[in-house]
Formats: sequence, structure tokens, C-alpha cells
Amino acid sequence: ALAQKIKAQIATQVKGLNRQPGLGTILVGDDPGSVSYVAGKHKDCADVGIASIRIDLPATATESEILQAVNQLNNEANCTGFIVQLPLPHGVDAQKVLTAVDPSKDADGLHPINLGNLVLDSKTITPCTPKAILNLLSEYKIDLSGKSVLIIGRGTTVGRPLSILLSQKPVNATVTLAHTATKNLPALIKSADVVIAAIGKPHFIKSEMIKDGAVVVDVGITRTDAGLLGDVDPAVVSTASFFAPMPGGVGPMTRAMLLSNLLELMEK
Repeated sequence: ALAQKIKAQIATQVKGLNRQPGLGTILVGDDPGSVSYVAGKHKDCADVGIASIRIDLPATATESEILQAVNQLNNEANCTGFIVQLPLPHGVDAQKVLTAVDPSKDADGLHPINLGNLVLDSKTITPCTPKAILNLLSEYKIDLSGKSVLIIGRGTTVGRPLSILLSQKPVNATVTLAHTATKNLPALIKSADVVIAAIGKPHFIKSEMIKDGAVVVDVGITRTDAGLLGDVDPAVVSTASFFAPMPGGVGPMTRAMLLSNLLELMEK
């Protein structure tokens, strides 16, 4: 519902612009998750009046062919910003590809310059999932100032940038970033006021593991025979004071944040 509200606001903003923004996507291969994410992004664009520019490459595409596609969108006048759908095929240097994106067209906020600006606390495009989590918590009036926040998962798209954003003003949370080498994870989970899970282990976090009244945000997603499962067992709803499930919680917000990033790029 919140994502719909944001999309409606974006549609209104787009109507008021003197030119139409355009979102580009580069998809390599036919990973089912990636294919459905990209399709969802283009559907969102159609819903709010943003133009779509799709480049779909086969799984056999070479690094230089992918870089060529990046270059094409860097120079495409109708493309306000674009994303390279991850993961890229084995043997392709994802960092090299993301660094080739023009930072002023980096709709995902994953270019080293934009991530560097994020660390420096200067106004920059924020990665979509961390931005979605911040917006979700603020919309539900969840104050994180001085709270202990445990993020499980240190990836560059969620955990690492989120840990920086949460520790900065005005959020002012005290952040612990846990990962595969973390000792005493159960004790950390039990003592945290807020638990954010982004590890890709289905239903890893159970109701009895969290503190009574904790805030729990599920960002992990795994495709299983039983369908899409998050990192958190939905039964935590009996213990948590607030629970953003996966699928359904952060996902739609993340998609809305991509559109919001595009409008920010348009204004620059």
C-alpha cells in the first residue's frame, strides 16, 4: 500500500515534467529471478508514465558486449538513468561493468563514486533497498535514534550501504553488521532492538530468537520448491512489534525507490 502511494506521487511528478524520464535496463541471460525483476521494473515505469529502454543480452554475452551496452545507455539521450541487473554471468567482472556506468545515470546508486559520496554523507543517489528500508521505517514512525540495529549480511547492495546510512545523522542508530564469520549471532539477535536480515537463508530467523517487541525487517529472498521464502519465519509476527515480511514488505518499496532515484537523476 505504501509503495502504491509513492508510485502515485511519482506519477503526478512525472506529469508535471517538461520531458519524459526514461529508465534503461541491461539484462544478461535468462535467470528467472532477474527476468521477473526486470519485467516488474518496466511495468512500474508504464504505470507512472516513465519510458523504458530494454537491452537484453544472451547468457553467452562477453564482458566487452556488456560494456558496449553500458556505453550505449550512457550516451542515449532519452535514458535518464539505468540499471545493470545482477548477478552477471560467471567470468564477467561485475565491478568493472558497474564502474563503466556514468555516475550521473546510476539509478541503482552502486557506482564507486556514488557509494563514496554515501560514505561522505553528501547528497547522492542511494541504493534502492537501503533507501526502501529507511523509508518504510520512517513511514511507520519507527525511531531508530540510539537503538541497537543488527544487520545480518554485508553485501554491497544492502548490508554495507545500509549500515552506513543507519549510523549517519539524522537516523543515529548504533549498528552491528553481522556475517558468516560472526560469533555469538544468536546472542546478538536476541539483544537487538531492530533485526534486518539479508542473507538468503530461508526462515533462518525464528520467533524465539528475537527480543520481545523487536522490529524485524526481512530482505533475504530464496527461490524454493515451496515458492519465494524470506530469511525470517513469518511466525515472528507474534513476538515483533513491527515485521516487514518477504515477499511483500521491502520488495515493492525497493521498486518504488528505483523510480524515485530516476526522478532525482532527472533533477540533477
